Amino acid sequence: MKMNIKIWRQAFQTTRGNFQTYILENMDDNMSFLEMLDVLNEKILHEGGDPVSFSHDCREGICGSCGVVINGRVHGPLQGVTTCQIYMRHLKHYKTLVIEPWRARAFPIIKDLVTDRQAFDRILQAGGYISINTGGIPDANATPIGRHIADQAFAAASCIGCGACVAACPNASANLFVSAKISHLAFLPQGQPEKNHRVESMLKAMDKEGFGNCSNTAACEFECPKGITLKNIAKLNREYFEALFRSSLEEHPTHPHHGKGDEVAHAAFHDTHEK
Repeated sequence: MKMNIKIWRQAFQTTRGNFQTYILENMDDNMSFLEMLDVLNEKILHEGGDPVSFSHDCREGICGSCGVVINGRVHGPLQGVTTCQIYMRHLKHYKTLVIEPWRARAFPIIKDLVTDRQAFDRILQAGGYISINTGGIPDANATPIGRHIADQAFAAASCIGCGACVAACPNASANLFVSAKISHLAFLPQGQPEKNHRVESMLKAMDKEGFGNCSNTAACEFECPKGITLKNIAKLNREYFEALFRSSLEEHPTHPHHGKGDEVAHAAFHDTHEK
């Protein structure tokens, strides 16, 4: 199997990158995509060049760190799998493989195919956790949760934070990732005490990182290797508007009737002055 490899090369974040073309011959159809990159790097090193930098870890489709764009498709041409689960037999109908990193302002390129995805970590640090004191470890069945609710929570929790949703979105939006993390905890009783703070803080952090807005193109859902659906974004919107509504009802520190309605405030004002 012979393949032309057109791959993005960029030495540093501050330098301009460009595509470079290599030719690989006698490749096995059962070779994985990442193994092909390993072979390519051996060839480049043998020729005295600088090997291609790319991210990888488990190579089992669990972590998603291997993500790249292959011929315009995030994670490659197969749906529901990560890049490391793509094999050359899936790509043999292409004459040329065009390989590039995630393209998003919030994911700056470090080198070649490696991008900085720490923006996701900072969003999680803003509120994607439970910090209340829960005491000792309760029994698994101590807090009953309906099967339907548990299934929805588990489905949202399956997000691996690979960034495919951002790379696939024409606006580079992170709404699918953020909504999965918010929905996961919003469905569970343990996440209720902090849910208003969580959604407001995480969305504020997402905007600060420079991600775009969601325009419901559904590209994120289509390319997500774990099948995270747009229902989570709908859940995110409901949680956010509920948080805003509840914030508007909170008592203002300088006015005891703030947020309780004009009629209530006026009535209380007159009662106070009449007395």
